[in-house]
Amino acid sequence: MTDLTERYEALKGKVEKRWAEFAELMRFVETETEYLTAPASTKFHLCKESGLLEHSVNVAENMLKIKATLAPDISDESCVIVALLHDLGKVGMPKNPLYIKNPPDSKWKQPYYWNKDLVYLSVPIRSLYLIAPRFPLTEEEAQAIVYHDGQYVEDNRSVATHEERLTLLLQYADTWSCMVVEKD
Repeated sequence: MTDLTERYEALKGKVEKRWAEFAELMRFVETETEYLTAPASTKFHLCKESGLLEHSVNVAENMLKIKATLAPDISDESCVIVALLHDLGKVGMPKNPLYIKNPPDSKWKQPYYWNKDLVYLSVPIRSLYLIAPRFPLTEEEAQAIVYHDGQYVEDNRSVATHEERLTLLLQYADTWSCMVVEKD
């Protein structure tokens, strides 16, 4: 995990203007939630320990590459923030994870299952719920996090044709990471 940790720390270092607030948010995320160990999914991409961290790092790195070509005026800081936090809701809540590991002798074939004891919130909404009290997102960053799944999600139809550039970059970086980089 050393390479992943180094990549993650390098990305966090790109947040400069809002460093103090970001550092405090990430301290909470890293110590009070399952962010560093949670899987990225229950049975699909990076369904393994630390899969969420690996996915978030992949999305951030891909987003920075895409933005360098298509939208160099968008700040690296905003890209890193939304990429690292877009799926934060997958951690669940402090001391109450969203994904729970099935025991090895389980009748279920998937390695993880959803925690039914949590109040249901979509992953993007839970992400905002965890971030908002601790960190000042811009409107564009909030939109990117909430609508990062693009038109794959029925709820996102309302934003169709109203996406900000940051949202489009995150959507593509997330899709590219899932479908190309993280493909089994």
